[in-house]
Amino acid sequence: MKSLVGTKTASNLLKSFAGESQARSRYTYYASVADKEGYKQIRNIFIETAENELAHAKRFYKYLLAGLGELPSTVQITAEYPVAQGTTLENLQAAADGENEEWADLYPEFARVAEEEGFAEIATTFRMIASAEKRHETRFAKLAANIENDQVFKKAADTQWKCGNCGYIHEGQEAPQECPACIHPQSFFEIFAETY
Repeated sequence: MKSLVGTKTASNLLKSFAGESQARSRYTYYASVADKEGYKQIRNIFIETAENELAHAKRFYKYLLAGLGELPSTVQITAEYPVAQGTTLENLQAAADGENEEWADLYPEFARVAEEEGFAEIATTFRMIASAEKRHETRFAKLAANIENDQVFKKAADTQWKCGNCGYIHEGQEAPQECPACIHPQSFFEIFAETY
């Protein structure tokens, strides 16, 4: 890999590493809020997404390690990062906004700069990670809409609901208030979908 020293791409990689690392931490905090509010599935999605952000951060950091030459090294950056925490609904909305900024604005621009500076592989990585961030935004927006429309634990049509504790499947428009098999609360239920 050619040297990243003194390039805009190095700065963009470090901004991206910092942003992904911070998103991971925020999503971990948001998972705790969702858990306290009784949204186990949303908690799990925040945790899963936090792990996705860690994978993105690692990818960006590995480019820096490979391209900066002698280590330790420093890259100066100036950037703005969100500070937000509220209810699960507010956290989902803030998360969707952050993901949108990454896939719609930041990463396409960073890819363009990397391409200009001759870092085609890094440009491709920015574009591929942007596609994951777009999916994150969509998922967070749908979950927020479910809360706003009181559709987290009920749907208009009969649905299969799975207890996340014991695996019991309930069919109906609404998840039971309590699992009849293990007596865990409604917060443990999510829509059952076989994805294998």
